[in-house]
Amino acid sequence: MNRAKRLIKELMKGIIIGVANIIPGVSGGTMAVSMGIYDKLISAITNIFKDFKNSIKTLCPYLAGMLLGIVGLSFVIEWLFGHYPFQTNMLFIGLIVGCLPIIVKKVKGKKFNAGYALAFALFFLLVIGMTWFGNTSGRQVELKTGILDGLILAAVGLIASATMVIPGVSGSMVLTIMGYYMPVVKEINQFILSVTGGNVEGILHGLGILVPFGIGVVLGIFLIAKLIEFIFSKAETVAYYAILGLIIASPIAILMKSDLAGLSVLPVVTGVAALCAGLFVAGKLGE
Repeated sequence: MNRAKRLIKELMKGIIIGVANIIPGVSGGTMAVSMGIYDKLISAITNIFKDFKNSIKTLCPYLAGMLLGIVGLSFVIEWLFGHYPFQTNMLFIGLIVGCLPIIVKKVKGKKFNAGYALAFALFFLLVIGMTWFGNTSGRQVELKTGILDGLILAAVGLIASATMVIPGVSGSMVLTIMGYYMPVVKEINQFILSVTGGNVEGILHGLGILVPFGIGVVLGIFLIAKLIEFIFSKAETVAYYAILGLIIASPIAILMKSDLAGLSVLPVVTGVAALCAGLFVAGKLGE
């Protein structure tokens, strides 16, 4: 029974990471760190060839949850942001803020110095700066199949996944800046509809776009995981202060990308309720 509960909790954490990865301004890496599983996932990824069995055993429930979060909930997220954008944003802010105590524990007892302050400030400003720049970018690309287009999609997937792994940096926001976010989300949703509807032409078209993008995503995750492991082995406390800056900036980044004009009492009240729900869920998942 305890094993089943543990697997369900790991699956839920994976779902949150997956959903976070498809929300511009929200970092899947941030959620992993906040829930106390970031180091565990990075270690499993970097040691997958050395200890394949245990690495796969560790990754499988999280990967299954992430897949459910990205694919299974893409329609739900699209609907929620279409109808309740403020409440949905507040939920994710609650999830992020509610997990901050875990990160604070990582640096507790360490004497604060200028190096830590610099790391915090630089990465705090990185998120704010990326969000500010992203707010001015409305360009959308047209996804096509073909050898050159496939290589470009693989490169885009590599860049996006590398940023997804870095705590505090939103891969979806990077895709938004590049003009690929909504085209990719729509392609995923269209592919799901083609599969469920038996549309062979739609399935083949979707595979021609999503497969090269997916290959780039996998490559990006493995490459950046190695780099992150190296950084943590050499300067762990500095890395956590940088992550703290990224995490604290994330709620600000979400609000910067939100339309707060003309909010009435009801959305504010339900938004606060969503914030509290996020805080509660984060606390439970971080236990």
